Amino acid sequence: MSSTDLESNRERSAKSRSSSPIRKYLSPSRTPLSSTDDNIQPSENKEKAPTKQKTFYDFYYSKKKTTAPLPTTSTHPVLYSASDKSSSVATPPPFKRSHSATSHLDTVNEKWLMTSLPPNKKTCNNKHYDRCTPIIADMASAQFNINHNNESDSLSEQIAKAVGIDTTKRILSYTPPAPIPKNNMTKNAPKDVLSTHTANHVKRHILLTPEKILDAPYIADDYYLNVLDWSKTNVVAVALDKAVYLWNANNGTIQALNYNDEDTVASVSWSGDGSYLCVGTTTGDTQIWDVQANTKLRSMRGQKGRIGVVAWDKHMVSSGAGDGSIFNHDVRIKSHVVRKLLNHEDEVCGLKWRWDGQLLASGGNDNAVNIWDARTSTPKHTRRKHLGAVKALAWCPWTHNMLATGGGRDDKKIHFWDTTSGSCLKSLSPGSQVTSLHWSQHYKEIVSTHGLPHNQITVWSYTSLKKIIDIPAHDSRILHSALSPDGQVLATAAADENLKFWRIFEADGKARLGSDSRRSTEKKELVKRSNTALR
Repeated sequence: MSSTDLESNRERSAKSRSSSPIRKYLSPSRTPLSSTDDNIQPSENKEKAPTKQKTFYDFYYSKKKTTAPLPTTSTHPVLYSASDKSSSVATPPPFKRSHSATSHLDTVNEKWLMTSLPPNKKTCNNKHYDRCTPIIADMASAQFNINHNNESDSLSEQIAKAVGIDTTKRILSYTPPAPIPKNNMTKNAPKDVLSTHTANHVKRHILLTPEKILDAPYIADDYYLNVLDWSKTNVVAVALDKAVYLWNANNGTIQALNYNDEDTVASVSWSGDGSYLCVGTTTGDTQIWDVQANTKLRSMRGQKGRIGVVAWDKHMVSSGAGDGSIFNHDVRIKSHVVRKLLNHEDEVCGLKWRWDGQLLASGGNDNAVNIWDARTSTPKHTRRKHLGAVKALAWCPWTHNMLATGGGRDDKKIHFWDTTSGSCLKSLSPGSQVTSLHWSQHYKEIVSTHGLPHNQITVWSYTSLKKIIDIPAHDSRILHSALSPDGQVLATAAADENLKFWRIFEADGKARLGSDSRRSTEKKELVKRSNTALR
């Protein structure tokens, strides 16, 4: 072959190589792939694409990378090896990813896996490796070539083998793991079934509508009265002007007491067993009624002013009068007044015995809260932290020495007291007149009812002192409330002449409107019979 033919062949060969698909694919001007996408998307530039090795360098080792780092999942925990004390460089995780060249690329389709580190830049003679980082590559390559299979394993490796950990598939790192990017893959990842953290309680759903509404015509719009109570036998007593009505929540029947006095009823309260009803009048009379027989058993006088509040403790009845006096009556004996408690300077509007009968809490229009020992006639503590009348009182069921008190229109505060030391533990500011308080029997929560300006029911978490829910309950201020015997339903009476029933503390989803002794009766049957009885 002549020299002219040889040169012609060389020129044709060079021209063929410069226009080949492989040469186009190795073009360094191709846009790098994004690391945040779940699928590796090819560039729209069909003429230029990086090599596989260069793609790995740009993706994994580029210092100019601004996209999110590679995700580090819980399957690659950080382990420390005692045998690698001389090395402070971490071995990067193996990069395994498949990619198929799309049809519009002028290359042959092929799948590839990167199962090891890319070659060192020193061994790369291709002129297209223009973005290699030799320092990182050298360090990573040296770390990768360390022989971990020594004849004498370290203590950490022996422990890892004993518990079944494959150290060759783990990341050795002395730095915190990189944050996990928020992509679709991490969002849809399954959550751990087992956790060391306490599971969150499922939030219950509290309805914003009442379960039942009854008419309460002629109810007195007076903050200082207490004309609503709910018995242990599931009977609601409500005083409407000069009459007392009893609504049986078990069967929906209504009964009226044979109250023929001309005095307006100012307060009502059930005995502990629900057999007797105490009625206070505006003329200072405290009456005891046998509900089943519908007869008045006795009338106890001696106080001046109306009896705005009465409270039972077994056979003892305490009555608070308009003159600021509190009388303790023993209903079993003729001389019924066994103790007079005189420390309020104005009308008494709140009375509540503790469940064990040892302490009595009282609140009055003089903005004072008194704690009385049942054995003495002098108060154990007197506190005047409120700036308004104190009507709302509630003893905590799980902490016997804690009392909650609520102030009136000029105060709008709720305070929690330690009755042993007399100190105020916590305070709340609901922003409305507080008319009543009730502790939950099922949760560490307390419910408060309010007057002006919002007329709402509010449920509070005692642990965090955060508001759980606000219920817009009435069109006018809530005056009175009572909790059902099972502690789940709250009855509220307001100046809009409505008596409403709200399910606030539902315990198990199968709660009944009735008492514990009536739980075999279905809720739907109760409501149906109640509606039938009220037609």
